[in-house]
Amino acid sequence: MAKARNIKNPFITVNPSPLPFFYFLPVSQLASYIFSPKKNHRSHKLCKPPNLSLFFLSLLISFTFLGISALRFIPISQDTASCSLISPSSPGSLSTASAPLLSATLSLIVSDNEDELTLSNSVIVPLPAHGVTGNLSKEERDFWEQPDGEGYKPCLAFSIGYRKASARISKEKRRFLVVVASGGLNQQRNQIVDAVVIARILEAALVVPVLQVNLIWGDESEFSDIFDVKHFKRILQADIRVVSSLPSTHLMSRQSVETKIPHDVSPQWIRSKFFKHLNEEGVLVLKGLDSKLSKNLQPDLQKLRCKVAFHALRFAAPVREIGNRLARRMWIEGPYIALHLRLEKDVWVRTGCLTGLGPEYDNIIINAREAEPEYLTGRLNISHTQRRLAGLCPLNALEVARLVKALGSPRSARIYSAGGEPLGGKKALQPLVAEFPNLVTKEMLARDGELSPYINKSSALAAIDYIVSLSSDVFIPSHGGNMGRAMQGHRAYVGHRKYIRPNKRTMLPFFEDTSISDEEFGSIVRKLHSKSQGQPEPRTNRRDRDVVAYPVPECMCKHRTGIF
Repeated sequence: MAKARNIKNPFITVNPSPLPFFYFLPVSQLASYIFSPKKNHRSHKLCKPPNLSLFFLSLLISFTFLGISALRFIPISQDTASCSLISPSSPGSLSTASAPLLSATLSLIVSDNEDELTLSNSVIVPLPAHGVTGNLSKEERDFWEQPDGEGYKPCLAFSIGYRKASARISKEKRRFLVVVASGGLNQQRNQIVDAVVIARILEAALVVPVLQVNLIWGDESEFSDIFDVKHFKRILQADIRVVSSLPSTHLMSRQSVETKIPHDVSPQWIRSKFFKHLNEEGVLVLKGLDSKLSKNLQPDLQKLRCKVAFHALRFAAPVREIGNRLARRMWIEGPYIALHLRLEKDVWVRTGCLTGLGPEYDNIIINAREAEPEYLTGRLNISHTQRRLAGLCPLNALEVARLVKALGSPRSARIYSAGGEPLGGKKALQPLVAEFPNLVTKEMLARDGELSPYINKSSALAAIDYIVSLSSDVFIPSHGGNMGRAMQGHRAYVGHRKYIRPNKRTMLPFFEDTSISDEEFGSIVRKLHSKSQGQPEPRTNRRDRDVVAYPVPECMCKHRTGIF
C-alpha cells in the first residue's frame, strides 16, 4: 500500500479484486470458449469462415448473463409493487422510467462492495433528480429545475508531500487521540470531521470517536450504531490510522480531558498546545471540539475534511437500509421537496424565539428558558420580535408554507418533513398541511415496526431524515443549522441538487405587509432567492465558511472527469 499512496491519481482502489482472464476476451471468443467442443476449437478458429449464427448467439448469451448479474443486485421489495412510476397526483411526470431507478439502485448497492472500495463508490449518492414534464406554469417548471453545476465536479487530489507523509502517519502506534463528540447527529459529524483532521495534524492514531450521551434526547447510541466503523477505517487508512480502542499499553487509571479549546484554532496552535503532551503521555483526550478548528486550513486538510464528511462517514447498514427504503418510496411517486423544519421545543428555547402558536406555547418556552438560561444561544439584548426580523429565528409552519408557495411550488407537491417532533404536534404543522396536503413524515412513510428499533434513538432518526432529504429534488431548511449546512455541501458534491436557503432577514418584512398581493409577493420572493438555489458558490467569497458546506473550490473543480 505504501507504493500505492505515491501514485499521482488520488482515487486509488483499496484492495482491488483481480479481473478474471475472460474479462479481456471479445464476446464471441468468450462464447466459443464456453460452447465449442475442444477437439474442433482449433480447426474452427483457423480454417472455417465466421459463423454469424454463433456470433449472434454469443451476443445473446452474453447479454443474458449481464442481465442476470444486474438483477442479482436489485433488492426485490414490495415497496414498488403498489406504486406506479408516474403518480397521477405528482406535479409532473417523469421524463425517465426504469433506467434511472436501476442506475440509482445499483449506485446504492455498489457503495457496499467491500472488494472494490474507491472514493467514487464510497460516497452516499442520492437517487436521480426527476426530469419534470407536463402542464406546468413557468414558475412551477422553474421551481423543479435543477441548478447549473457550471462544470464543477469532486476532485480530491492530495499533494505529493501529503501522500509521502501518509506512509508514516498511517502506521502510527505510539500516539493516540481520543475525541468525545456531543450534540445531535450533524453536530457530531462536524466534530468527527475535525477529529480526523486534528489526528492528522498531530500525526496520531485516532480512536473511534466516543459519542456523548445526549442530555436533551437521551440518546445513548455509540459510533457503530450510527456509522459504518469498518468503512470509516478503510476510507481513511491512507490518511491516518483508526483503531477501535486504546491498546492496553496506553490505558491509564485516570486521564485528563482537554476541554478549554478556543474558537478558530489553527494547526500551529494545535501542535504547540498538544504535541508535547501527546509525545510524553501517548494519549490525548479532547472534548468540546464543536466548530473550534479554523475554517481556513491548507488545501490538503480541507480536502481531508471533504473526504471524511462525504466518503468516510457512511451510515451503519441498518440505518442505510431503512433510509434508502423510505427514500425510494418518496422517489418512485415523482419529484418531492424535503423541508428541514426546526420546530422542536429545544430549538425555540435556544434561539430565544416564540412559536407563533399562541400564549399557551409561548409560556412553555419562556418558563423553560428561565429555568435553564444556559441553553439560550442568541443575543440577550434584543426582543423576540427583533430576533425574528433579524433572521435569527426558525420559520414557523405558516411562514414556510408562504415561502414554498411563493417560490413556485404547486399545491400538489409532495413534501417530506425532516426533523424532530414539533412543539404543539399536529397543530404546529397545520398551516403547512392546509396549503400542501401531500406532506409526510418518516413515521407516516414507514410501515408497521420499521422504525421500532430507533425509538429514542434521535441520531439514527436524524440519519434516516438525512438519507431521504438527500434524494429530494428540492431541499429547504427553515433555520440553517448543522443539518442545513451539511445538506447544502453534500447536495453540491453529488451533482448540485437544488438547495434553497431562505433569505429571512430580507424576506420577513414583506410577510408583514398586507398591502402586497400574492402575485407581487411571489415575484419578490423568487427574485430574492434567484441566486441561492444551488448554484456553485465559492467558499473563498467568505473565508469563515465551512468547506463541508461550500466544497468549491477546495474539493470541487472544473475538470472533465471527477469522482463520479
